[in-house]
Amino acid sequence: MRTPRRHARDRGFTMIELVMVVSIIVVLAGIGMAQYRLGVFRAQEAVLKEDLYRMRDALDQYHADKQKYAASLEDLVTGGYLRAIPKDPFTQSSDTWQIVQAEPDPANPEAASGIFDVKSGSDRTAMDGSKYSEW
Repeated sequence: MRTPRRHARDRGFTMIELVMVVSIIVVLAGIGMAQYRLGVFRAQEAVLKEDLYRMRDALDQYHADKQKYAASLEDLVTGGYLRAIPKDPFTQSSDTWQIVQAEPDPANPEAASGIFDVKSGSDRTAMDGSKYSEW
């Protein structure tokens, strides 16, 4: 039995085949990287929404329990309403939260107003076009 001889040109891949395979891999990697970045961005937005919800809920509970607004975010931690002040996912700091002071009480104008609301300290724009500092 004789085995057929292979020619030298039949032994490997051509340059065009290699270029096509590499270009397909690069395109797929680019699509994957874009989807990954979009996923990270969406996750950061979800974390920000959850952190704002939890801090606002803690502010409301503090006000309901003590009949006054918290003087600082640290009061929520010391009072047991939060375990810790969360980090803003876009600024990576817990010191950049923007606080909104409550209106003075007309019945007691000398009382300290305290924190009514909290917002992100980020100047970035969300996927829906709004600013994170407006959430």
